Amino acid sequence: MEKASRLGLERVSRPRLYEQLVEQILSYIESAQLKPGDLLPAERDLAERLGVSRATLAQALVALEVLGVIDVQHGTGAVLARRPSVASVIKGLREHRSRLPEIVEARSTLEVKLAALAAARRTDEDLAAIDNALDVMAREIKDGDRGVHGDELFHEAITAAAHSSVLAQLMAFIAEMILETRMESLGQPGRPEQSLASHRKIAEAIRSQDAEGAAEAMLAHIELVSDVELLR
Repeated sequence: MEKASRLGLERVSRPRLYEQLVEQILSYIESAQLKPGDLLPAERDLAERLGVSRATLAQALVALEVLGVIDVQHGTGAVLARRPSVASVIKGLREHRSRLPEIVEARSTLEVKLAALAAARRTDEDLAAIDNALDVMAREIKDGDRGVHGDELFHEAITAAAHSSVLAQLMAFIAEMILETRMESLGQPGRPEQSLASHRKIAEAIRSQDAEGAAEAMLAHIELVSDVELLR
């Protein structure tokens, strides 16, 4: 191994299962000559063809959705958005995985402080916006969706309730990167319901003007949503 290192060679790592699935899905898209706008097979059928569980397949589909290859539409299924090369997708997946910890680090720094400030500064209008976001997410989940829009509204409402223009600008700067983690997290089995329950704890602390409790609840929430298959 030392000799290989001196020669500038590195041990080749075995592709993770989701990478193998992504490659097979892309191969299917190519062989079936699917075009942007075409529908992929239903998850159940696709999982059977690939010989994996639907939960395992879901992780690969979420990864492809994060990279903009497919668009998963509730009630319709996975729709092809673009046809990239396998090499570019695998490269994108690995880059996505490598930046996830830094995104989580940024969220832990910013959103914990925002939650504490929101508890100290929130107005009745802010509480109404937070409650509305919770209602939107609950309806989405009840309808069988992942609650991505409601989740986004909730964190935007917390940011607004903190009344800090500088922190709000920083959150806006990393918003697109946070969307990656949001889609990744809410694609985990059972995660939408867990995330909503976590949101309710944060909201209750803010309503009670408990800054320390709000910060602790937000930190616990970030730790929860950061537990994704891509990093295991």
